[in-house]
Amino acid sequence: MKLDKKEKELLESYERGEWKTIPNPKKEAGRYCKYAKATFRKDKRVNIRIAEKDLMDIRKKAAEEGLPYQTLISSVLHKFVNGRLAEKTP
Repeated sequence: MKLDKKEKELLESYERGEWKTIPNPKKEAGRYCKYAKATFRKDKRVNIRIAEKDLMDIRKKAAEEGLPYQTLISSVLHKFVNGRLAEKTP
């Protein structure tokens, strides 16, 4: 079986003994599930004014991605505030 670069890195890490068993995996999964729910809970409403052309472009891009346009906007904002949105270089 042929492994890609990432799979090779994971296998080598495992073989070096860098992985540790989690004592209570169900408890840990529950804890991280709570974190995820809190992170993605949308409990605030924001109203903004943007150019009609920009909104049309956002809706078009959202349709291409198979997302509601509000979800796309929320995702872009979330990535921006967490420093994960990079400017496209020509």
